[in-house]
This record gives sequence, C-alpha cells and structure tokens, in this order.
Amino acid sequence: MQTSVTFKNLDPSDTLKSYVGEKLDRFDRLLDNPAEANVVLLVEKFRHTAEISINGDRLTINGKEETNDMYSAIDIVLDKLEKQIKKSKDKIRKRRTGARAKNKNMMQTEINLPDEELERQVKIKNIEYKPMDVEEAVLQMDLLNDNFLVFSNARSDQVNVLYRRKDGHYGLIQPNS
Repeated sequence: MQTSVTFKNLDPSDTLKSYVGEKLDRFDRLLDNPAEANVVLLVEKFRHTAEISINGDRLTINGKEETNDMYSAIDIVLDKLEKQIKKSKDKIRKRRTGARAKNKNMMQTEINLPDEELERQVKIKNIEYKPMDVEEAVLQMDLLNDNFLVFSNARSDQVNVLYRRKDGHYGLIQPNS
C-alpha cells in the first residue's frame, strides 16, 4: 500500500511513520487492488488526532479519531477503517451474487403466438435490476425520466414495478407473498 504521512504541529518521527505503515499493510489482504493511504497526524494541546483516508478498489474510506495518545488514536481509527472496508466488500459481494442469480432467470425467451395473431410482434427486453427501497426507486425513476422502473425491493427481496400514473402519482406492482 502506498502511504503518505503528514505531520501537523508534531515533529516528524520515523517510528510513527513505520508504525502507521506496518498497520496499514494489513489492509492489503482485504483490498484486491493496490490502494493509496493518506495519513494526517495532528497534535493540538492535549488532543492527538489521527485522520486516515484510503483510496482503492473503487472505494474511498475515511476515518478520524482523537485521543490523548497518538498510538491509540492510530489503532482506533484503523479498527474503524477495517470495519468499513469489510462492510463495503460484503455489500459489493452480496450485490454481485444477487444480480447474477436474477440475471440467469431473466434470459431471453421466444414467445410462440397462435397463427391468427402472427401479425403482432412481442419485443422482449432484458433488464438488470438492483435491490433498493421504494423511495430510492422513485428518485431513480425521476432521474431517468422514465414511465416505469423494475427493481428488487430491498425489504421483501421480490421484484417490483414502479410506474407513473396518468394523474402524475406513482403506482407500485408487487407480487403477493
């Protein structure tokens, strides 16, 4: 991990630099790609503040801790960052596995119509949908300026359809469970 350490109101110390570097190296096993860490160590009167920002793996994670001892501030903020990294990695993993399973079910199929209805054509469109709340789906639909949105309800884990009604309000179609 590429690390830059900045000291404010504190004499630069190689022991602090090496301590932070050793502690940050344990995050390499959590991150898939190389990451960059910016560390700011600050002393104001009796407060020792450690502020760390990690950029990498399409993640930006920040942490800040203030204690009476610089080493304890560094340890506490690194524990916070580790929890944040694990939480975001789990979130990404869940989204990826959920999307793959749902996409397999949404394969393109051919619809055979009776001979008298051959004039009608049915256009089939495959879509990807993400888990989200109804409120988030409304915001997403407004951003895209669409008339409907298919999404996976994060609360019920079922596929829902949100649509814009003629009166300007919204309608929600959800399966009975």
